[in-house]
Amino acid sequence: MKHIHRCNKCDKYTMGEVCDCGAKTNTSKPLKYSPNDNLGAYRRKAKLEEYGRRGLI
Repeated sequence: MKHIHRCNKCDKYTMGEVCDCGAKTNTSKPLKYSPNDNLGAYRRKAKLEEYGRRGLI
């Protein structure tokens, strides 16, 4: 079964492992939720840093 992927370089969505621009793609599906998420604090911190870098907060 194929899943939708997002290109890291041009932010396009595609069904392939490689985008039209030649860059590798990542799956766009979110991680499964777990109440025992041991790395959640690190993910939230990285997300806040990314938003700060982009000037969104």
